[in-house]
Amino acid sequence: MTKTEAAEIGAEGIGKSFGSFAALTDVSLTIGRGEFLTLLGPSGSGKTTFLMILAGFEAATRGRLTLDGSDMTLTPAEARAFGMVFQGYALFPHMTVEENIAFPLKVQRRSAGDIKRRVSEMVEMVGLGGHGHKRPSGLSGGQQQRVALARALSYDPPVLLLDEPFSALDKNLRGQMQDEVRRLHRDLGTTFVFVTHDQSEALALSSRVAIFDHGKLQQVAPPREIYERPANRFVAEFLGTVNILPLTGITSDGNGANGLFEGQRLRMAASLGAPGDCLALRPEYMGLHTSAPQDGNAVQARLVDLTYLGAETLLSLKTPGGAALTLSQPTASLPDNLAPGAQLWVGWSAERGIFL
Repeated sequence: MTKTEAAEIGAEGIGKSFGSFAALTDVSLTIGRGEFLTLLGPSGSGKTTFLMILAGFEAATRGRLTLDGSDMTLTPAEARAFGMVFQGYALFPHMTVEENIAFPLKVQRRSAGDIKRRVSEMVEMVGLGGHGHKRPSGLSGGQQQRVALARALSYDPPVLLLDEPFSALDKNLRGQMQDEVRRLHRDLGTTFVFVTHDQSEALALSSRVAIFDHGKLQQVAPPREIYERPANRFVAEFLGTVNILPLTGITSDGNGANGLFEGQRLRMAASLGAPGDCLALRPEYMGLHTSAPQDGNAVQARLVDLTYLGAETLLSLKTPGGAALTLSQPTASLPDNLAPGAQLWVGWSAERGIFL
């Protein structure tokens, strides 16, 4: 299958108000040609509103949208010709799989031969060979979502918009569909814009992640950067588990910075940027020790609880000052007799902490 001519979308100062309520405030970003951008945030953060504005189903109150450099702010949805996959599939129940996929091609007045060829190609591409004659009621949830994907991609749209398409699927089906969408994006080269509230899904699928909160864009970055170098405390706490240590007496020099936590001086690397008033640490980058480690940073803590997760174990600890810490450790590395109440040391390298 040939790759689609993917499009670039620009958003400049997009705002959306419903009466006195500001659903979006000054959202500006560029969605690159062939990119897989995920819009992530809690309920009511504005991510779906922004997707609907991209689709043309909602009009922005202010701001400008461009498609490959040309203004499309006032272009109606049907003229944008973007593919759209909805949360509830939105299949026509009286049509077969093949008829559902063929529908947008018929709207475009494609020839009968072209439609037949394209439908056959799409059925095979999404792994539904042998199911083309069935109606949606005869398909599983995962199969219905594959039909919705095939229909949205059948006419080679320059952009595919996906609005929480896997939310109704169970965990196993969701994982299968994530793999399917990743493969389709790689094979087709279409620009994908995907909305989800699932953090792990966003990290697994995306070229970049855009995090929204209260209608404002908090950060746009590749998954690893947004996870390991969050722009602010909201991003750090929303995207996975993080330990926050309040600092006092912060000083900096050419080699980094340091600050006091419960009387213990902690060192941070030079690449962390301007100091804030707290230090953020991901659980997997912290190590457990029975005595104070010789290198890096360390604080004392008492083990409160252990949660066995198979290959990993989550440990909940408290420092002498009452700060809560969470660690993620390989189960095989933990002593068999480790139990709540144990007095331990938690250590990490200066490069792993970030100022917020």
